[in-house]
Amino acid sequence: MPSLDDLKKRIKSVKSTQKITKAMKMVAAAKLRKAQENAEKGRPYSQKMQNIILNLTKSISDPQNAPKLLVGTGTDKTHLCVVLTADRGLCGGFNSNICKLAKTSFKKILSDGKNLKIITVGSKGLDQIKREYEKYIIKKFSFKDRKEITFKEAETIGNEIVNLFEKNEFDKCILFYNNFKNVITQIPQAQQIVPADKTPIKKNEENLSYEFEPEEDEILEDLLPKNISTQVFKAFLENAASEQGSRMTAMDNATRNAGDLVDKLTINYNRSRQASITKELIEIISGAESL
Repeated sequence: MPSLDDLKKRIKSVKSTQKITKAMKMVAAAKLRKAQENAEKGRPYSQKMQNIILNLTKSISDPQNAPKLLVGTGTDKTHLCVVLTADRGLCGGFNSNICKLAKTSFKKILSDGKNLKIITVGSKGLDQIKREYEKYIIKKFSFKDRKEITFKEAETIGNEIVNLFEKNEFDKCILFYNNFKNVITQIPQAQQIVPADKTPIKKNEENLSYEFEPEEDEILEDLLPKNISTQVFKAFLENAASEQGSRMTAMDNATRNAGDLVDKLTINYNRSRQASITKELIEIISGAESL
């Protein structure tokens, strides 16, 4: 049984931890508001971009000569998986959920006899993925030194994907990230970005007609690489909100658990102290009676 001094030290230690987790929860809550606003503002732009590409696709007169970023290489032998995670921990299952979905896809790709290539963005995802799939990782990105992820970082990833595609390094590219729903719920996503996803985002925009100048093929040549960077940036924004929401929930749970542990330790401390006092009284009484 731990001594009174040990219990006292542990109570003090848990209370110190509780102060830290409470402070981290408040910081995450403050950052969450801005991150959530950015994610919500970014969604319409990325959705509109995809719908414009869809309408351009329908207007193409010669699908055989359409840009490969749109129609693909004609095969899906090699898959490039881009896994976006955080560079910091203490955010619950945020990183683990993304990696879990990614690993499930990795297993399916390999079991189908296809080639796998991985790009990791964020040190936490790299730490989890390299244990089993280190030989498939071809590029590692980390923006730990950046206070805030901007479109410039997304463009760096997007340009890398386009350059690899132009070198015929892969046939299909899938983006893994967490889609922010609310503070408690973040849904892991696997989004295909090469070839471009031709599923309409909003059904009411599916039949809208556009007039384009210059020709559709010329617009797509310029628009498709930008769309990849845009979708990566949207994933960054969704991840940022999801990370803060997950961290806020995790730190709130940690604070509560620390409070419960302090209560239990305090009860044990009081019981041990009472037992010690009772033992001393018995020894005094026994000594007095023996005289």
